[in-house]
Amino acid sequence: MSFDRLIDGIVKMQNPTVAGLDPKLDFIPDYIKENAYMEYGKTLEGAAAALFEFNKGLIDELYDIVPAVKPQAAYYEMYGWSGVHALQKTIAYAKSKGMFVITDGKRNDIGTTMEAYAKAHLGITDVDGEKIEAFGADALTVNGYLGTVKPVLDVCKDSDKGLFILVKTSNKSSGELQDRIFDDGKTVYRTMGDMCENWGRELPGKYGYSGVGAVVGATYPQQLGELRKTLPHTFFLVPGYGAQGGGAADVAPAFDGRGLGAIINSSRGIMCAWKKEVGIEPRNYAQAARREALRMRDEIVAYIGQIKK
Repeated sequence: MSFDRLIDGIVKMQNPTVAGLDPKLDFIPDYIKENAYMEYGKTLEGAAAALFEFNKGLIDELYDIVPAVKPQAAYYEMYGWSGVHALQKTIAYAKSKGMFVITDGKRNDIGTTMEAYAKAHLGITDVDGEKIEAFGADALTVNGYLGTVKPVLDVCKDSDKGLFILVKTSNKSSGELQDRIFDDGKTVYRTMGDMCENWGRELPGKYGYSGVGAVVGATYPQQLGELRKTLPHTFFLVPGYGAQGGGAADVAPAFDGRGLGAIINSSRGIMCAWKKEVGIEPRNYAQAARREALRMRDEIVAYIGQIKK
């Protein structure tokens, strides 16, 4: 099962974190942009080339210490077809280095459209009998608030992939809907979490966690702890660490007694580490990212202890 591979990587590296690859041009050192613009001009193609080169540098410094990356699709789609190609190349490059790739697309729609999204990002596209992998990520974030995720489950079964469903998101306004209470006394987010547990029965894993995960924000540590207790088979993707205010103490409730159960995301904290170090040469941006990734790992592991299967 897909998340078994993720857990293997987490345990091997003793690192329950994922590096978010959400690049903006402002995050990228000038020398990378200048080289891209010399070849393509200040165009969408030039911007996309800079994004991919920036990502490659990060991946080269992180693949042996961080088990996974999480590209957010919007940061690539804004550059049109060139940006989408950069996303595809980023996924392929990360996987070539052995990294687990979570595409943050937050997709869902009616059944047949959701099936198309799932095949695009996780499965196989049929071109008149030729079977081709379009993007090839290992997992996809999904908006379960639109309804059933059955089409994604079917693709995950066929392609050995996983999904993370939005449950309690890290944004400040998430409570406007997700904290509302139904007549049975359960909150909306708790109800969605229970649905993740039920859907996960179709994708069992050997370490006790299914292939249906949940997105639960580091900015809500109380809810993280609540959901960890009530969703014993649901693996968490936890955004909100670092730039959004979450710290190691906030994410600690996401883990079980083995130090498993969650992977913590940092995007700007890792990508922009070079901007915070005094006197660093921009060409050393990836080394700064590595130092921040190691610091983050050590901080979290100090709270949860050794990670065991």
